[in-house]
Amino acid sequence: MTAPGILWLTRDFRLRDNPALLAAIADGPLLTVFFIDRLTMAQGAASRWRLERALRIFDAALRVRTGGKGIVVLRGEAHEILPALMKRLSVRQLHQSDWPTVEMQALQDRMRAALRPLGAGLILHPGHLLVHPGAVRSGNGGAYRVYSPFARAVRQRGPDRPAADAPPGIEPCTEPLGGLDLSTLDLAPDLHRGRAALERFAAPAGEEAALAGLDDFLDRACAYPRERDRPDLDATSRLSDHLAVGEISPRTIWARAMLRAEISPEHAAGIDKFLSEVLWREFSWHLLIGFPEMPVACWRSEWEGFPWQKDGASLIRWQRAETGVALVDAGLREMWLTGQMHNRVRMVVASWLTKHLLIDWRAGLAHFADCLTDWDPASNAMNWQWVAGCGPDAAPYFRIFNPERQAEQYDPRGDYRRRWLAGFDRAAGPEAAAWIESTPRDWHTGPWRAGPSAMLAEGRKAALAALAHFRANTSET
Repeated sequence: MTAPGILWLTRDFRLRDNPALLAAIADGPLLTVFFIDRLTMAQGAASRWRLERALRIFDAALRVRTGGKGIVVLRGEAHEILPALMKRLSVRQLHQSDWPTVEMQALQDRMRAALRPLGAGLILHPGHLLVHPGAVRSGNGGAYRVYSPFARAVRQRGPDRPAADAPPGIEPCTEPLGGLDLSTLDLAPDLHRGRAALERFAAPAGEEAALAGLDDFLDRACAYPRERDRPDLDATSRLSDHLAVGEISPRTIWARAMLRAEISPEHAAGIDKFLSEVLWREFSWHLLIGFPEMPVACWRSEWEGFPWQKDGASLIRWQRAETGVALVDAGLREMWLTGQMHNRVRMVVASWLTKHLLIDWRAGLAHFADCLTDWDPASNAMNWQWVAGCGPDAAPYFRIFNPERQAEQYDPRGDYRRRWLAGFDRAAGPEAAAWIESTPRDWHTGPWRAGPSAMLAEGRKAALAALAHFRANTSET
């Protein structure tokens, strides 16, 4: 039997522009293996649910290309199982798409140690970034710490390589290996009542849905600069969850967007603005690689001394979308029901927690990690720190969003709030009613009620007082 090429599947559930997949195919008949391990199950419930959808769709796509051979799904730790399998099959190299988080790098180190006695190795392939970390450097030779010069450098350099096509046909490994039945797999049993809402309201999954969504967005990109901050309009690309699980690569997005801008000049300005947001994602990952503690430690270390409040009751009300602030609660309910939240609303929701309630940004990040289908450890850590004031490129670094003014400006007719809040007015839609059906039974599920109007001013006053106290006792200026 010809030794197979093994793809250790952890991210990048796609056929197009998948360097790890192409490398495994080049080694021999393809064997794709996915592990339900501790790292997988440590993800948030909504993220695991979304990963399961990606896994099923990618399995079906592989079966079409291989004549019926899909993904081998195993339960256990990859570094404890794969080495013996590789030895049995006479395989000397293992391919994986890189995902440079602290947790994944620790797992990769364990895999390398387990493969070393066999004379085998782990080969990592860049699949989720435009440029390799370290490929762009600031004037002093170090990593960029500010977005604007980083974005200029990446635009000038361009992606590392062109986006690759999907392999037309794939020779599969025919060795019988068993594995779990994907049709009965459940990676998110802890979703409970929230599962039905996600199945009803979440965006379509899969590589083909991602490509169709990108093309649809590019058709209307001319409106993006003026409408992208409007949660009441369908003005964004909605590609974030596809990027999070790797159903589309940033190189594919970049190539298609640049081509559309060239052939449709009327869309060029909108596409350019959209690509600047793609570069924000890129920037966050380059920051995470340089500062791996970003999800758990303040970028500005002196902010570890900021007087965050340990107000468990306020945190619970925020988590349950019962703050009494319409835009905040609407955003939190949108996230619970769909696994996503409009980016403008995310900033307002995060600002309310960290500024008006003075609760540590890490508590908010943890809740988002559990509820978002588009959870991205780099983007979310950077953005939470930016809103809290302790992160990179934060200017003005202690901005306090006024949710009422934000709603007036970006949801002027109240359509977004009405969609998600039962009780906001009589015209609330089915999404608002679904909140009651999908939340735990011990949560308050009565009609939404606005809180006292004074709490906005009081929260702002408390935030500024906390900042003044912090500045008086640290070197922060």
